[in-house]
Amino acid sequence: MSTYTLSVLVENKPGVLARISGLFARRGFNIESLAVGQTERPEISRITLQVGVESEQVLEQITKQLNKLVEVLKIMELDDASAVRREMVLIKLKADPATRSQIIEIVQLFRGKTVDVHADSLVVEATGSPDKLDALLEMLRPYGIRELVQSGLVAVGRGSKSLTDRAIKGGRQAIR
Repeated sequence: MSTYTLSVLVENKPGVLARISGLFARRGFNIESLAVGQTERPEISRITLQVGVESEQVLEQITKQLNKLVEVLKIMELDDASAVRREMVLIKLKADPATRSQIIEIVQLFRGKTVDVHADSLVVEATGSPDKLDALLEMLRPYGIRELVQSGLVAVGRGSKSLTDRAIKGGRQAIR
């Protein structure tokens, strides 16, 4: 199974996310990651979806189904080469005085930061590519992860072109 990242521009209206997630559920497609937020234009939101599918034909089917929704303005597939991709993670760890400095050192190696300290725990924050965050988690596992929260993947295309501008000028269409 291959994982693909889709950036979907939609009209910023109530119920749009429910229609999109419902489409995935009805078709039996799994959403591995989901992030939604308003764009630089208040009337448009960007939905970043990470989906696992068996083939490019299935991905094409998903794209065609999404394009049938009236509120969908533009769909673009983003890969590692064409986009900057980031996630954020908050990790609550067991941390006694003996291990606290070791944990902080590891987190700093990954350019993360400590955001909360308690007598027997601490919370760290890190942002980066999914691979970088996986590596951080592996390094921190031996210390005892008490709680873990990850954001959905967000991605933006490299270069000077804007997906939002193209959606406004070009109307509705899928870009692959």
